[in-house]
Amino acid sequence: MDGLDVCLSTFESHEGQGYSFDIQHAHTFKYDINLLDRLSKAKKLPSEELFDLDKKLGLFFADSINQFIEKFKVDKSKVDAIASHGHTIFHQPNRGFTVQIGCGDTIASRTGIQVINDFRQKDVIAGGQGAPLVPIGDHLLFGNQADAFLNIGGFANISIPSEKTIAFDISPGNLPLNSIAQEFGRDFDEGGIVARSGKIDNTILEKLNNLSFYNRKPPKSLGTEWLEHEFIPILNEIKSPENRMRTCVSHLACQIDRVCKEFNIGKLYLTGGGVYNTFLLEEIKSFGSTELILPTVEIIEFKEALIFGFLGALYLDGKTNVLSSVTGASKDVTGGVLHLP
Repeated sequence: MDGLDVCLSTFESHEGQGYSFDIQHAHTFKYDINLLDRLSKAKKLPSEELFDLDKKLGLFFADSINQFIEKFKVDKSKVDAIASHGHTIFHQPNRGFTVQIGCGDTIASRTGIQVINDFRQKDVIAGGQGAPLVPIGDHLLFGNQADAFLNIGGFANISIPSEKTIAFDISPGNLPLNSIAQEFGRDFDEGGIVARSGKIDNTILEKLNNLSFYNRKPPKSLGTEWLEHEFIPILNEIKSPENRMRTCVSHLACQIDRVCKEFNIGKLYLTGGGVYNTFLLEEIKSFGSTELILPTVEIIEFKEALIFGFLGALYLDGKTNVLSSVTGASKDVTGGVLHLP
């Protein structure tokens, strides 16, 4: 919900030794207020309005990419493809579906560049969670830099590269924190200032830590449905927003530390917007079990855009880009749908 990350990257295969990459340009395009308002209500829209929003979002994606091409003087003829994740509206793999909007044909038609999107669907059809998708990039692009890779976005997810890579959602991340920050008229809790001022409600913290999701073995993933029905009602038992924020940060740090200990993670590579919450990082460090590695700002902010570009490159090469060891599917798949201009 904080904008569209656009990243122009090249990838090179080194047989048996993974891949290298080069980020040539990267930029985030903010959503305009009207589009942001519609996206925030998308799950509850009537079907016709949702289909309309799918097209409108595709237009926004396409126009943003065209602005990017003009801004950075990109030679469009040298761009192999646009790999677009889209905006997730529904994610219920246990019921056999996941829905990301942002019309691929619209993007292809408006930019003149072929588009690969809908990366999750084939894995869900194969019985997988359709998530997370980033771990194959962690493994093949960054695998020698840490024992595990944590991304703190709307949810906090981790990937642990090996011959049989494991990855899963750990817990909620910025989604509940940003929601509380909005009570103070802020988009997010900059540096964790609000959380630092609050107190932990240990009763609620224990209830959150005892949610059944945390006892399930991976592969597993979280969606906003789970957040709204199971997590938020417990958190909202705390009336003070400062204490709610503090307890939520503590919960996230507890769950990250629990996973690090369970999988004997010595070095943890961090990305995502949550990296800028210095109080959260202090809370994670306070457990003392794991060394936190922070990459460059460009990687922190654009790693997921980079890796979706990588998924697109693997798709074009006809190679696996979704790992069944991560998602729980019956087989590895080459996920994605191609849209020609």
